Amino acid sequence: MGPEINRETTVNRGPKKRNTKFIVIGSLAALFFLAAATCVAISVYVGTNLTKPEKKPIVITPGDYDMNYQDIDFFSHDAKTKLAGWVLEPPVPAKMNIIFAHGYKGNRYEENIPFMPLANNLLVKGYRVITFDFRYAGESEGDMTTVGVKEKWDLLGAIDWTADQYEEPIGLLGISMGASTSILAAAESKNVHAVVADSPFSDLHDYLEENMPVWTDLPNFPFTPLILNIIPLMADIDLSGASPITVLDDVAPRPVLFIHNKGDRSIPYTESEKMYKKHPDVFSFWLTEGDGHVKSFEQNSEEYVEKVIAFFDGVLQGIKEDE
Repeated sequence: MGPEINRETTVNRGPKKRNTKFIVIGSLAALFFLAAATCVAISVYVGTNLTKPEKKPIVITPGDYDMNYQDIDFFSHDAKTKLAGWVLEPPVPAKMNIIFAHGYKGNRYEENIPFMPLANNLLVKGYRVITFDFRYAGESEGDMTTVGVKEKWDLLGAIDWTADQYEEPIGLLGISMGASTSILAAAESKNVHAVVADSPFSDLHDYLEENMPVWTDLPNFPFTPLILNIIPLMADIDLSGASPITVLDDVAPRPVLFIHNKGDRSIPYTESEKMYKKHPDVFSFWLTEGDGHVKSFEQNSEEYVEKVIAFFDGVLQGIKEDE
């Protein structure tokens, strides 16, 4: 009887071991899928925050700086997104129109520069200033920001509106996202005579791929590739649509003044540098010695104003000589 009982015991051990193995494998698979689902959920949450950041209300007007202005509205090039802005009139006859393009999470008065003191300096020199809110900013319509992809349409709408209203030449001055968008719009509009690009990125996809942890505080893997795949689906965009460095041939020979802070940790100055090098014969690059993103005006106000005015004065001189 002993041996028979032993055989039964031996026979019954196999299924128990297999069952334990299946349980372990099942548990590991469940943990893997739970981890993957968690990573996807976090990426969706981050993608939502990046495309729908908290909007800043308009709490400052040009009137607070004793500037003469009027409220305006016009449509983006998508023909459905209504945008809001201001026209700031100079105290002397206008010689050129400068359209300001604000940065990510900003609005038409852009406190990071800030726009209003800069505008005041341009107005006294005879430059009319148009500043507006991109989609999903300030008082403009739109359900999300696309960090330059669809904002290009917004700026093209502002350019067309300005060209319809005024006969003076048009220049663009953008910061950060607005700087990159200004390059994109200039490549598609011959109404633009020149661009000042303060702290732009050269290619949105490449920039985010390299710098996503700066904006999210998340590990590069697995979150950067997940977010880069989720944002295009959420926003119905192709990130390659915001690649200023690929359209510079369409901007040249029109001049571009790149401005960037050497200590910019959000968008490295090398982004401007490599775009400048595409056409150094007609582009110029002012690398400021300081820290922070889009802080060149704040840290070098007098020189900033002098360089911007000299740049646009040179553009106007070139237009006169071509006439």
